[in-house]
Amino acid sequence: MTTTLAAGTGAEFTSWLRGSGLEIVLLIVGAMLFSRFATFVRDRITRRIDSGFQSSDSLVRTEAAKHRHALAQVITWVVLVIVYFLVSLEVLRRLGFQLSGLVAPAAVLGAALGFGAQRIVQDLLAGFFLITERQYGFGDVVRIAVTGQSEPAEGTVEDVTLRITTLRNPDGEVITVPNGQIVKVTNLSKDWARAAIDVPVPATADITKVNEILHEVGAKAFQDRHLKSLLLDEPTVMGLEDLTVDQMNIRMVARTLPGKQFDVGRELRVRVAAALRREGLSETA
Repeated sequence: MTTTLAAGTGAEFTSWLRGSGLEIVLLIVGAMLFSRFATFVRDRITRRIDSGFQSSDSLVRTEAAKHRHALAQVITWVVLVIVYFLVSLEVLRRLGFQLSGLVAPAAVLGAALGFGAQRIVQDLLAGFFLITERQYGFGDVVRIAVTGQSEPAEGTVEDVTLRITTLRNPDGEVITVPNGQIVKVTNLSKDWARAAIDVPVPATADITKVNEILHEVGAKAFQDRHLKSLLLDEPTVMGLEDLTVDQMNIRMVARTLPGKQFDVGRELRVRVAAALRREGLSETA
């Protein structure tokens, strides 16, 4: 009788493997293949966006390209979450769990987890508005004020999902910021940017002469082929910005393409330092 019972159990298990067991395997394999396919499509779309940017004459990504890049990543993430959730429900049903009987325990569990999941829901909602309002996108240089942090997170946006934003700072460090903890975003590369240079000179220097030197530097910089491609107009001298007993600062500004203010600022400082040194004015721009 024991042999008969074992044989019956073995036959039932074999039958289950051929039926529900095979379906579970197919569901899991299908979910994995779909995940691979969705990731492949996303990567192909983002590569096309990047290749279009690299092959064009534009030096920076357009706002639409940034938004499409971020949107492709977010849509892929949402679709995969939904697919994995549905596959999990189907696997549970084929394992013999009655989903209707799980409604009440799920409600209790959901209420218990709700308090702990408030932060996640907050992150998802914040990420939704960040994407739809186009506050920033892939490739933007941003400065983010984070709740509870005295120093802002600053760097280039490398990834945006509904839950987190990933930045890479100038030191190469990767910074992950939950979207729900973002207090303020300063986008340093949206539409256009400004390079501001404070030029310190001795208080005894002739301001008129210094202004003439800076105007000349700005005009020559705008005529330079490389710099002109980064500048939107000729750099201008704003005038005296600060004055102390033995030093005064004169501010020079230049409107640049998004994200190019740092390159332009460095180049202008070199040119200003060389010009002032030729005139015998000791300064450190």
